[in-house]
Amino acid sequence: MQGRILVADLGNHIGELVSISGWVDVRRDQGKMVFFDFRDRSGLVQGVVLPKSPAMEIAKDIRNEYVVRVEGLVNKRPEKNVQADRQNGDIELEIQTIEILNPSEPMPFDISGDTSGIDENVRAEYRYLDLRSKRMQKNMRVRSEFIRRCREYLFANDFTEIETPLLTESTPEGSRDFVVPSRLHPGKFYALPQSPQQYKQLLMTAGFERYFQIARAVRDEDLRADRGFEHTQLDLEMSFVTMDDVMAAVEDMVTTVVEAMGYTIQQKPFPRISYKDAMEKYGADKFDLRTENEKTAKVLAYAWVVNFPFFEKTDEGEWTFTHNPFSMPIPEHLEWLMKGEHIGDILTTQYDLVCNGFETGGGSIRAHKPEILEAVYKVMGFSNEGLEERVGHMLKAFRHGTPPHGGIALGIERMVMNLTGETYLREVQAFPMTRGGQTSVMKAPKPLTEKQLKELGLKIDKK
Repeated sequence: MQGRILVADLGNHIGELVSISGWVDVRRDQGKMVFFDFRDRSGLVQGVVLPKSPAMEIAKDIRNEYVVRVEGLVNKRPEKNVQADRQNGDIELEIQTIEILNPSEPMPFDISGDTSGIDENVRAEYRYLDLRSKRMQKNMRVRSEFIRRCREYLFANDFTEIETPLLTESTPEGSRDFVVPSRLHPGKFYALPQSPQQYKQLLMTAGFERYFQIARAVRDEDLRADRGFEHTQLDLEMSFVTMDDVMAAVEDMVTTVVEAMGYTIQQKPFPRISYKDAMEKYGADKFDLRTENEKTAKVLAYAWVVNFPFFEKTDEGEWTFTHNPFSMPIPEHLEWLMKGEHIGDILTTQYDLVCNGFETGGGSIRAHKPEILEAVYKVMGFSNEGLEERVGHMLKAFRHGTPPHGGIALGIERMVMNLTGETYLREVQAFPMTRGGQTSVMKAPKPLTEKQLKELGLKIDKK
């Protein structure tokens, strides 16, 4: 007898004695015979323990979700018993022996169907069981395939995959940072990256020209259905490119990947709409272009939003950036920026990719000369000292031959939500946080011990 055979391959072993390993998906005791559905990563197969089988005694004790090793004969089913609409519906495993590798306590909730209606906190506590459900297994595999195919596309197009640091400098712009105290430098803190923005621009300075990574990003922002503290993004940057170059490359990658996965795209090339027109027509810069029939058919309606305002007023009446302070204005507005004129009218080379009502990515052509970045920060009221404190390291880099460059970050979760039809971020993450910011399975956030606080030089305000 061979070693372990995957359930999906059993049809190639009719008439043979085989060994499979996996979980008991369903057990049906019919007195003289006991039927099982066994599950492994490749699928399901039905097995039967016949009367007088040496496996009958142990079969009576086995319950759903037990982990077992089974030896049995692969039999072809009689024609009248064939289930053509079911995986392995034309075969059955005649069980000879069963070995319990690990029993299971009763399940805290039913995982045989759609678990989305189960209480969020219970699902989070037992996330490893929730992930056994058919829907969650499919979502994780769709996510994995999407990332794999993107990687393959980018490698085939001369991109280099490079990781950037997880411990970095706090940048007060944008969302709030998650900060990490330094034991070696008491009173000082690292920040977890909201994005690899500055590092990927430094990689362009370093001459890599085409970079990407599957990057983790962490932002202390308000939680909602399509936003969490943590997310993953496909981050890429290209040198010597225009806005059209980057958009064309991303569009080709997305089209190549999702069509290879069997999905239909509504319109190619992706339509482009200005921010002004989007707000006037849809009331938002993310929108759903599908008809009701296309929604039912799970069509993907991608579109680009372009010509965003570079700056907007804060509540205090000061100017701030709308998307990214490292962006370039459109070429015809560069002189306005450099002179500090017509600030509210300056448009940026920002481009957002939207799909089925979600913003799934955003990028821009970047400032690559120090005087351009300086002009942006001066519009926002920074002094020379403040400018040096915030982005001095970027200005230094830009004085050493940084090429023109631009890129994008595509949100993996939101892309996969569109592929799976899910509407909540947590349905496409393996171990998401709850809406209250509690981690799955583990009990974070939680207090540190007094010893840990002392090592870090921290004291907790008890108020």
